Amino acid sequence: MAGYKLVYISAGISLTFAALARSGTYLLVRFLTDNVLIDLASGDVTADKYQLLALCAVGLVALAAVMGGFTYLAGRLAAYTAENVIRRLRNYLFDHIQKLPFPYHDKTKTGELIQRSTSDVDALRRFLNDQAIGVVRILVLFFVNFFVILQLNVQLALFSIILIPIIFVISIFFFRKVTKAYDAYQKQDAVLSTTLQENLTGVRVVKAFARQTFEQDKFNTDNWEKYLRGRRLLLMHSGYWPISDILSGIQMLAGFVFAALMAIDGTISVGTYLAYAGLVVWLIWPIRNLGRLIVQTSTGLVSYSRVRDIIEEHQEELDVGSTPVTSVISGAIQFEHVDFQYENDESNESTLSDITFSCQAGQVVALLGTTGSGKTSLVNLLPRFYDYTAGSITVDGIELREYPRHYIRRQIGIVEQEPFLFSRTIRENITYGVNRSVSDDEVVSTAKSAAIHDVITTFPNGYDTLIGERGVTLSGGQKQRLAIARTLLKDPRILILDDATSSVDAETEVAIRMALRSLMRGRTSFIIAHRIQSVMDADLILVLSKGRIVQRGQHSELIIQDGIYRKIYDIQTRIENELEADIVVASTTST
Repeated sequence: MAGYKLVYISAGISLTFAALARSGTYLLVRFLTDNVLIDLASGDVTADKYQLLALCAVGLVALAAVMGGFTYLAGRLAAYTAENVIRRLRNYLFDHIQKLPFPYHDKTKTGELIQRSTSDVDALRRFLNDQAIGVVRILVLFFVNFFVILQLNVQLALFSIILIPIIFVISIFFFRKVTKAYDAYQKQDAVLSTTLQENLTGVRVVKAFARQTFEQDKFNTDNWEKYLRGRRLLLMHSGYWPISDILSGIQMLAGFVFAALMAIDGTISVGTYLAYAGLVVWLIWPIRNLGRLIVQTSTGLVSYSRVRDIIEEHQEELDVGSTPVTSVISGAIQFEHVDFQYENDESNESTLSDITFSCQAGQVVALLGTTGSGKTSLVNLLPRFYDYTAGSITVDGIELREYPRHYIRRQIGIVEQEPFLFSRTIRENITYGVNRSVSDDEVVSTAKSAAIHDVITTFPNGYDTLIGERGVTLSGGQKQRLAIARTLLKDPRILILDDATSSVDAETEVAIRMALRSLMRGRTSFIIAHRIQSVMDADLILVLSKGRIVQRGQHSELIIQDGIYRKIYDIQTRIENELEADIVVASTTST
């Protein structure tokens, strides 16, 4: 709220002036009744009386204008503050979520984050715009009107607040109940958002497996649970209103009767009774509404707590390291007895154990192994997506943790096994990884190197073609090559290819491999692959099994050793020979 506190306080001050104008209206009615109307009714008709009547009429209009003007001003100032503060909060929350570490995103569902960034933030907007300023308005009305009634008659003032403590206690009771109910409701709403988000994201898989009925049943179950929790919340609200309305009505009716008896006895004047009759309404109903706002405020406090939970999460960028960012990375990397385990892994087994190897700048390191052997986990340590739990990793002789995360990541280019593309143009996806203006020639040259240029030119709008969400309008091979182009344009010092050619055909793979051979020259490159042909030319091949390096060396060394590498080579060679034989038989049969 920095920069908006004074504006918000001004809204409260405006409400105070509006309340004073409202109370002044009833005091003017009292004066008008006791000093003008009664005299006129009794026949005391003079020019002074008519002059007072006219002045009172003007005063009532003026007070109404003041009351309306300050009420409008208070609403505008509160809305201005709420909208600007929430706009700032949304921007901050989005920026904060982007800086949260990978382990947090691993354990937090996307739907939950979306729920808190939209529904809960909007609840905070309503809290600032309506509820918080509403509490100020109610308190101002109560104390101003109570003070005025106190000046009219002390007995009336004290009699008018007999049931207010009871109403307040009931409000606190419902506040606690509603807080728990609303928290449960918001959590279920997040579950429903997650179910919907996963279904829409995986709609192709759902349709491919004809699981629409299953997904519908799942959605219905989550939606029914949300309905039950929402009904419970509404029942609590509906249980509060009758109680508070009855108590408030009894208090006002009792006040009217008590004041009327006093007026009949002559203890107070008729004008005082009329003034009290108007003031007591604005004394009792604000308290009734205060109870309503206290109950509704619980929703704002729950949302505030849910948003605060995200904001209080530690940002990974706060760990800035001590190495100056002006240093130039050449790419010499060394792992020494590195262990790693995921935070949410309940197996208590290390994902990586005693990883030790080194490579010089510009060398190519290939990682080979079965699924789940730890290849991707190993390369994810380099950009500090996760921090190793033991051992040491150095880049150019400097401990990896000494580099700021954002800096080391700018030096690393990554092509993941499942590339993610944005729903933007092809040009924007290719240039996404660079923070400078890129010429068309650079984009085209990079696309050619990634063997995707010829495909792009077949699209109606070429590089300005808008691709679908997550690149859904492209084939797997096309998405992979676009991701390769995006990484190559970044011109990183360290290159990570996580099975980057797994989704392309053999011809395209050869083209990409030839392009990568020249582009990897001078860069330290890590290649994760399942095909022996993709790693044969590597300077160092690491064979992993169950998180450990079981073999290391070059292709010529590993091929003569008994082990996993030789087994994979023999299996792939046999499959290729059988495939070639089948092709020969098929061609012979067709002729």
